[in-house]
Amino acid sequence: LGKEAAKYGSKILLVYGGGSIKRNMIFESVVRELEKYGLEYKELGGISPNPILQRVKEGVRLARELKTDLVLAVGGGSVIDTAKSIAAGVYATGDIWNMFLGREPITRALPVGTVLTLAATGSEANEHAVITNEGEKRKCAIHSELIIPKFSVMDPEYTFTVSPRQTAAGVSDIMAHLFEQYFSPDTEAVITDYLTEAVLRLCVEMGPRAFRDGRDMEARANLMWASTVALNGLMGLGKRTDWSVHKLSHELSARYGMVHGETFSILYPAWLRYVAESDRDNRMARLECFLFQASEGSSKGLVEKLEAFYRRLQLPVRLSERGIGTEQFEEMASSIIDLYGTIGAFRSLDYNDIVHIYRLAL
Repeated sequence: LGKEAAKYGSKILLVYGGGSIKRNMIFESVVRELEKYGLEYKELGGISPNPILQRVKEGVRLARELKTDLVLAVGGGSVIDTAKSIAAGVYATGDIWNMFLGREPITRALPVGTVLTLAATGSEANEHAVITNEGEKRKCAIHSELIIPKFSVMDPEYTFTVSPRQTAAGVSDIMAHLFEQYFSPDTEAVITDYLTEAVLRLCVEMGPRAFRDGRDMEARANLMWASTVALNGLMGLGKRTDWSVHKLSHELSARYGMVHGETFSILYPAWLRYVAESDRDNRMARLECFLFQASEGSSKGLVEKLEAFYRRLQLPVRLSERGIGTEQFEEMASSIIDLYGTIGAFRSLDYNDIVHIYRLAL
């Protein structure tokens, strides 16, 4: 780690989460590596799940003061997304939020490195970062090749202390990334589809193992690799990808602070029910057979088995399980349409469709 970090300069902004890396000694090992190579570092800790814009702004200020050479994220997707946003935000000419609204292009970014401690988002190897603007109750993303991490340290042992709940949410997150790319109107990218099915099956097999035994090395290692390949660009090759469920999910996270992976265990069964009639090449039936060894698959069977799988991981499958009612459905749908217009590639969704899916998720 120290040798790799030193390639980019001597001043490091070290970004991390709520302090668990200090309790499990990961922080100590990272600092030891930095000091071994004579690297100066400044800490930005306390990054929360669903990371917020205010912490990004704080990190940008620190990075500018330090004249940072490298932003090093030690954590999971929230920490890495914060680091990426800081790396781009350092060069923003105006309000950083304008980058997330597409009003200011990203033309430069500091180098980013990561030490991964949670298998979920794939942020350790992609060009995306998602941040919540608490004041506006909006969760938006930036996308740029300039923020792809220059290196990522991926040691499965660093995930041994991840809680069962976080493990389950991570598995759900990985699967959501795969679903978003698998359900596409394009059917000719057969190799891509087969790869996606294989990684989904791995999640179904390895997820419960890691949930039961956090120190299961085989399960942890394979899930860590699955999180990376699920969103590094490979699974979307040759296809128009969907991403509508992510947009519905971001509203729930921004307004209710829901765990990202738990929004997917609720929304995906609802979305699958709603768009089943658009499944002209029987992807849902095929997926039920491949993932859950059904002799004859169907969209209804896939939804039922997927919900049962989520239940095994003690994930919610209804909004009501998290105390969420219909109060903000229309407002959330309006927010999505205002930001993106109609959404979805597998099936195009308008305002009424979005409200209907939220209602199905109750």
